[in-house]
Amino acid sequence: MQTAADAPGDPLARVGPNAITRVGEALDGLYGRATTYAVFADAGLTSYLEAWPREMVAEGAVAGLNRALHAHLPETGFRRVAREAGGRTGDYLLAHRIPKPVQALLRPAPAWLASRVLLAAIARNAWTFAGSGRFDAAAGRPCVVTIAGCPLCREIAADHPVCDTYTGTFERLFRELVHPQAAATETACQAAGAKACRFEIRW
Repeated sequence: MQTAADAPGDPLARVGPNAITRVGEALDGLYGRATTYAVFADAGLTSYLEAWPREMVAEGAVAGLNRALHAHLPETGFRRVAREAGGRTGDYLLAHRIPKPVQALLRPAPAWLASRVLLAAIARNAWTFAGSGRFDAAAGRPCVVTIAGCPLCREIAADHPVCDTYTGTFERLFRELVHPQAAATETACQAAGAKACRFEIRW
């Protein structure tokens, strides 16, 4: 039976290039270029190793890269690389996408308020990372993010969550802008049979 994680998604959907660039950087740093090449070759994306993408990329390419990463590395290695890629994505967003005046306002604000503002900003820009997936978020303790039709776990079957790139990004942003002890966890994943991928951020 086909699940939402197996669905092909929208062939025209695009996501931001961080989904490829930061995975490549994390692989290079943790495993070296030979492993990076093998993973990207399996995904049919070796052309990106000559020059990282600067424009939006096909959602299917990102899904294929996460499948290749999951297939090539043991679980601990996969999760380490994906988390590192997510953290690097968060760093990029802090450096280039979230205005410095906004960051200056959020950091000293009460966590309950900062979390609501940050979640609203993430929701407005969800199309840049969730692609054709259906994004939803609710502020609270914990904050909860769900993505149905999640591109990261498409066509992956696992007994554990595999969307660690998103988890790493959410955690980095919340630690920097909401609370230094914020921790993000994926509590349900379509790869493991859930109807949607669910993330909780606590502090």
